[in-house]
Amino acid sequence: MVKHWRVDREEKYEIVEKWFLKDLEMIDGKEADTDNPYFDMHFHKVYNIEAYSCASKYTCARTLNKLNATYLKKDFKIVNFDDTYLNDDSIWSSSNRDFLVVMRVCFYASNLLCLSLCRLS
Repeated sequence: MVKHWRVDREEKYEIVEKWFLKDLEMIDGKEADTDNPYFDMHFHKVYNIEAYSCASKYTCARTLNKLNATYLKKDFKIVNFDDTYLNDDSIWSSSNRDFLVVMRVCFYASNLLCLSLCRLS
């Protein structure tokens, strides 16, 4: 966990806490249907975490899940997160697929435009 603060125009960071991934039991997003940066990480103790944004909260959860799958293959729970944004195979989850997201939005917009221009008999 990193503590962040600003002194005048200079930003400071300090490592406050370190954990081992093998000790992580659960990540609780608290509320899957609201846009908030708060989540809990359950180790031997529950730590309340505030991410920079909701997107960074999901990035953290995806990264921990991927690290676990790659190195530990341990079963830990990720609860109260929207699965659409949590899974790597989702088109909406990865910033590398921004082009695909834009293409999908354009496709839907063009369909709506065509439907709105069509005459109904």
